Amino acid sequence: MNDLTPPNRCRIVLIAPPLATAEHICAAFDGGDIASLILPDNGMDDATFQAFAEKIVPVAQAAGIAVIIAGDSRIAGRVHADGIHVEANRQELAETIERLADKMMVGAGGAKTRDDALELGEERPDYIFFGRFGYDNKPEPHPRNLSLGQWWAQMIQIPCIVMAGSDLASVETVAATGTEFVALSSAIFADGLDPRAAVAAANALLDETAPRFED
Repeated sequence: MNDLTPPNRCRIVLIAPPLATAEHICAAFDGGDIASLILPDNGMDDATFQAFAEKIVPVAQAAGIAVIIAGDSRIAGRVHADGIHVEANRQELAETIERLADKMMVGAGGAKTRDDALELGEERPDYIFFGRFGYDNKPEPHPRNLSLGQWWAQMIQIPCIVMAGSDLASVETVAATGTEFVALSSAIFADGLDPRAAVAAANALLDETAPRFED
Protein backbone atom coordinates (compact mmCIF):
# COMPACT_ATOMS: atom_id res chain seq x y z
CA MET A 1 0.00 0.00 0.00
CA ASN A 2 1.29 3.46 -0.80
CA ASP A 3 2.04 6.06 1.83
CA LEU A 4 -0.32 9.00 1.97
CA THR A 5 2.58 11.39 1.28
CA PRO A 6 4.56 10.42 -1.85
CA PRO A 7 8.35 10.48 -1.49
CA ASN A 8 10.12 13.59 -2.73
CA ARG A 9 12.28 11.73 -5.26
CA CYS A 10 12.03 9.65 -8.43
CA ARG A 11 9.00 7.33 -8.18
CA ILE A 12 8.11 4.00 -9.75
CA VAL A 13 5.84 3.50 -12.74
CA LEU A 14 5.02 -0.13 -13.48
CA ILE A 15 4.42 -1.44 -17.00
CA ALA A 16 2.49 -4.68 -17.33
CA PRO A 17 4.42 -7.17 -19.51
CA PRO A 18 2.91 -9.70 -21.93
CA LEU A 19 1.40 -12.84 -20.38
CA ALA A 20 1.39 -11.52 -16.81
CA THR A 21 -1.80 -12.35 -14.96
CA ALA A 22 -3.87 -9.73 -13.21
CA GLU A 23 -3.08 -11.41 -9.89
CA HIS A 24 0.66 -11.24 -10.56
CA ILE A 25 0.45 -7.54 -11.36
CA CYS A 26 -1.71 -6.73 -8.35
CA ALA A 27 0.75 -8.55 -6.07
CA ALA A 28 3.25 -5.76 -6.75
CA PHE A 29 1.00 -3.16 -5.16
CA ASP A 30 1.88 -4.27 -1.62
CA GLY A 31 5.58 -3.54 -2.16
CA GLY A 32 5.45 0.16 -1.35
CA ASP A 33 5.22 3.41 -3.26
CA ILE A 34 4.05 3.15 -6.88
CA ALA A 35 2.98 6.28 -8.73
CA SER A 36 1.18 4.65 -11.62
CA LEU A 37 0.66 1.55 -13.71
CA ILE A 38 0.63 1.49 -17.51
CA LEU A 39 -1.39 -1.32 -19.11
CA PRO A 40 -0.55 -2.04 -22.78
CA ASP A 41 -2.87 -4.46 -24.58
CA ASN A 42 0.13 -6.73 -25.30
CA GLY A 43 -1.65 -8.31 -28.27
CA MET A 44 -4.95 -9.04 -26.51
CA ASP A 45 -8.20 -8.49 -28.36
CA ASP A 46 -10.45 -5.71 -27.06
CA ALA A 47 -12.74 -7.92 -24.98
CA THR A 48 -9.88 -9.80 -23.34
CA PHE A 49 -7.95 -6.60 -22.65
CA GLN A 50 -10.98 -4.90 -21.15
CA ALA A 51 -11.68 -7.87 -18.87
CA PHE A 52 -8.00 -7.92 -17.86
CA ALA A 53 -8.00 -4.21 -17.05
CA GLU A 54 -11.27 -4.45 -15.12
CA LYS A 55 -9.60 -6.86 -12.68
CA ILE A 56 -6.69 -4.52 -12.05
CA VAL A 57 -7.97 -0.95 -12.16
CA PRO A 58 -10.04 -0.90 -8.93
CA VAL A 59 -7.33 -2.72 -6.96
CA ALA A 60 -4.65 -0.32 -8.16
CA GLN A 61 -6.77 2.77 -7.54
CA ALA A 62 -7.62 1.57 -4.03
CA ALA A 63 -3.86 1.43 -3.41
CA GLY A 64 -3.46 5.02 -4.61
CA ILE A 65 -1.99 4.03 -7.98
CA ALA A 66 -3.10 5.83 -11.14
CA VAL A 67 -3.85 3.43 -14.00
CA ILE A 68 -3.01 4.43 -17.57
CA ILE A 69 -4.28 2.46 -20.55
CA ALA A 70 -1.96 2.40 -23.54
CA GLY A 71 -3.59 3.32 -26.81
CA ASP A 72 -7.34 2.75 -26.47
CA SER A 73 -9.35 5.61 -24.99
CA ARG A 74 -12.61 3.65 -25.32
CA ILE A 75 -11.37 0.90 -23.04
CA ALA A 76 -9.78 3.47 -20.74
CA GLY A 77 -13.20 5.06 -20.33
CA ARG A 78 -15.02 1.77 -19.86
CA VAL A 79 -12.71 0.61 -17.07
CA HIS A 80 -12.59 4.08 -15.45
CA ALA A 81 -8.84 4.41 -15.87
CA ASP A 82 -7.04 7.57 -14.84
CA GLY A 83 -5.34 8.19 -18.15
CA ILE A 84 -4.25 7.07 -21.58
CA HIS A 85 -0.77 6.63 -23.04
CA VAL A 86 -0.45 7.74 -26.67
CA GLU A 87 2.32 7.04 -29.15
CA ALA A 88 1.40 9.21 -32.10
CA ASN A 89 2.43 12.30 -34.04
CA ARG A 90 1.86 15.78 -32.72
CA GLN A 91 -1.49 16.30 -34.44
CA GLU A 92 -2.94 13.03 -33.17
CA LEU A 93 -1.65 13.77 -29.67
CA ALA A 94 -3.23 17.23 -29.79
CA GLU A 95 -6.56 15.78 -30.89
CA THR A 96 -6.48 13.21 -28.09
CA ILE A 97 -5.66 15.82 -25.46
CA GLU A 98 -8.46 18.09 -26.70
CA ARG A 99 -10.98 15.24 -26.77
CA LEU A 100 -10.12 13.97 -23.31
CA ALA A 101 -9.58 17.33 -21.61
CA ASP A 102 -10.93 17.28 -18.04
CA LYS A 103 -11.72 13.55 -18.38
CA MET A 104 -8.38 11.81 -17.99
CA MET A 105 -4.66 12.46 -18.21
CA VAL A 106 -2.86 11.95 -21.52
CA GLY A 107 0.78 10.89 -21.65
CA ALA A 108 3.00 10.81 -24.72
CA GLY A 109 5.55 8.24 -25.86
CA GLY A 110 7.50 7.40 -28.98
CA ALA A 111 10.01 10.28 -28.98
CA LYS A 112 13.46 9.12 -30.09
CA THR A 113 15.16 12.50 -30.45
CA ARG A 114 15.13 15.86 -28.71
CA ASP A 115 13.25 17.38 -31.62
CA ASP A 116 10.61 14.63 -31.40
CA ALA A 117 10.20 15.24 -27.69
CA LEU A 118 9.97 19.02 -28.01
CA GLU A 119 7.35 18.71 -30.74
CA LEU A 120 5.18 16.47 -28.59
CA GLY A 121 5.83 18.66 -25.57
CA GLU A 122 4.31 21.64 -27.37
CA GLU A 123 0.92 19.97 -26.85
CA ARG A 124 1.46 19.84 -23.08
CA PRO A 125 0.83 16.16 -22.36
CA ASP A 126 0.75 15.15 -18.70
CA TYR A 127 4.06 13.34 -19.10
CA ILE A 128 6.50 12.18 -21.75
CA PHE A 129 7.89 8.65 -21.79
CA PHE A 130 11.37 7.77 -23.01
CA GLY A 131 11.69 4.10 -23.91
CA ARG A 132 9.72 1.30 -25.50
CA PHE A 133 7.47 -1.22 -23.83
CA GLY A 134 9.08 -4.66 -23.78
CA TYR A 135 12.58 -3.46 -24.60
CA ASP A 136 13.93 -3.60 -21.04
CA ASN A 137 15.70 -6.88 -21.76
CA LYS A 138 19.19 -5.70 -20.83
CA PRO A 139 20.33 -5.01 -17.25
CA GLU A 140 20.99 -1.33 -17.89
CA PRO A 141 18.66 1.32 -19.35
CA HIS A 142 19.20 2.31 -22.98
CA PRO A 143 21.77 5.15 -23.09
CA ARG A 144 19.58 7.21 -25.44
CA ASN A 145 16.69 7.11 -22.99
CA LEU A 146 18.95 8.16 -20.12
CA SER A 147 20.35 11.04 -22.18
CA LEU A 148 16.91 12.24 -23.25
CA GLY A 149 15.55 11.94 -19.74
CA GLN A 150 18.40 13.91 -18.21
CA TRP A 151 18.13 16.66 -20.82
CA TRP A 152 14.34 16.85 -20.49
CA ALA A 153 14.36 16.91 -16.69
CA GLN A 154 16.81 19.82 -16.72
CA MET A 155 15.02 21.84 -19.39
CA ILE A 156 11.28 21.12 -19.35
CA GLN A 157 8.67 21.28 -16.59
CA ILE A 158 6.48 18.49 -17.99
CA PRO A 159 7.30 15.32 -16.00
CA CYS A 160 9.09 12.47 -17.76
CA ILE A 161 9.32 8.73 -17.30
CA VAL A 162 12.48 6.84 -18.27
CA MET A 163 12.49 3.09 -18.92
CA ALA A 164 14.84 1.22 -16.60
CA GLY A 165 16.60 -2.05 -17.40
CA SER A 166 15.95 -5.63 -16.35
CA ASP A 167 18.18 -5.23 -13.27
CA LEU A 168 16.57 -3.52 -10.28
CA ALA A 169 19.78 -1.62 -9.63
CA SER A 170 19.14 0.32 -12.84
CA VAL A 171 16.62 2.46 -10.92
CA GLU A 172 19.64 4.24 -9.42
CA THR A 173 20.96 5.10 -12.88
CA VAL A 174 17.61 6.48 -13.99
CA ALA A 175 17.03 8.46 -10.79
CA ALA A 176 20.46 10.07 -11.12
CA THR A 177 19.30 11.80 -14.31
CA GLY A 178 16.82 13.88 -12.31
CA THR A 179 13.76 12.42 -13.99
CA GLU A 180 10.56 12.28 -11.97
CA PHE A 181 9.64 8.66 -12.74
CA VAL A 182 11.38 5.36 -13.47
CA ALA A 183 9.49 2.69 -15.42
CA LEU A 184 9.93 -0.94 -14.40
CA SER A 185 8.56 -4.05 -16.06
CA SER A 186 10.76 -7.16 -16.38
CA ALA A 187 12.72 -6.19 -13.24
CA ILE A 188 9.47 -6.64 -11.30
CA PHE A 189 7.46 -9.23 -13.24
CA ALA A 190 10.00 -11.64 -14.77
CA ASP A 191 9.48 -15.34 -14.10
CA GLY A 192 10.66 -16.38 -10.67
CA LEU A 193 10.44 -12.92 -9.11
CA ASP A 194 8.18 -11.92 -6.24
CA PRO A 195 6.62 -8.65 -7.49
CA ARG A 196 5.95 -7.34 -4.00
CA ALA A 197 9.53 -7.95 -2.87
CA ALA A 198 10.91 -6.47 -6.10
CA VAL A 199 8.93 -3.25 -5.67
CA ALA A 200 10.02 -3.03 -2.05
CA ALA A 201 13.66 -3.47 -3.08
CA ALA A 202 13.36 -0.84 -5.81
CA ASN A 203 11.87 1.63 -3.37
CA ALA A 204 14.64 0.91 -0.87
CA LEU A 205 17.25 1.67 -3.54
CA LEU A 206 15.49 4.90 -4.46
CA ASP A 207 15.16 5.92 -0.81
CA GLU A 208 18.87 5.40 -0.35
CA THR A 209 20.31 6.84 -3.55
CA ALA A 210 17.81 8.98 -5.52
CA PRO A 211 18.31 12.76 -5.52
CA ARG A 212 15.64 14.68 -3.62
CA PHE A 213 13.61 17.25 -5.51
CA GLU A 214 13.40 20.83 -4.37
CA ASP A 215 10.07 21.78 -2.84
